[in-house]
Order: sequence, then C-alpha cells, then structure tokens
Amino acid sequence: MARAAVVLAFLLAKLPPRRIRVILRVVRWHAKPTTYEQALAARSDVVAVNARCAGSYCLQRSLATTLLCRARGTWPAWIVGVRTPPFAAHAWVEVGGRPVGEPVESSTYRAILAVRPMSRR
Repeated sequence: MARAAVVLAFLLAKLPPRRIRVILRVVRWHAKPTTYEQALAARSDVVAVNARCAGSYCLQRSLATTLLCRARGTWPAWIVGVRTPPFAAHAWVEVGGRPVGEPVESSTYRAILAVRPMSRR
C-alpha cells in the first residue's frame, strides 16, 4: 500500500497547489483524525519504500504519508509552508499541531496551505 501511495503522490505533486488542495479535501471525507503514532508509522513506511521520499522530496513524502494514512482510514493535517530569509518552502504532515518526523528547524516555516482533518460537528 505504501508503494501505491508513493506513486499517487508523485502524480499529485505535478499538479498546481490549488488542484492538490481540492483533491485532498475530497479524499479526506469520512476519515478519522490520525494519531501521531499512526502518522509516524505511515511516514516510516513511505520512506522505507522510496529513496526520493527518504531524501529532500518533502512534497511527495508528505502527500504519500497523507494518502497512506487515508488508505488506513485516518487523516492527518497536510501542510505547506514557507520561511524567509532565506526563502524556502516545505511540505509536511502534522497531528495536533506537532510535525510528524520532521527536524526541529521545520518549526520556522509559516503554513500557507493546509488540508486538516474534518471537524466532528
């Protein structure tokens, strides 16, 4: 399942951000919020099956992690952020405001795009 998530993430990563957000908003329907442990396990599975995701391809890694969580019935927060100076962009997954498996320096990024779990109203 992790390999399929990586392939889908590779295809999604080629789309414009607006379209990625629309697709993820549809895909997240009826998913329970992910726990930190579930998201970390999904991230570990993704990194284990794809060398690009283990490296600096944060967009593909975060999308694959999110999609794998969804395949398992849950949804984390998928975030894209930027920082300055120097300018840098980064994509990650978080649970409860806590980045999953990210280095401490990722806290310097300001979120500009997010697809969070649906609220239970």
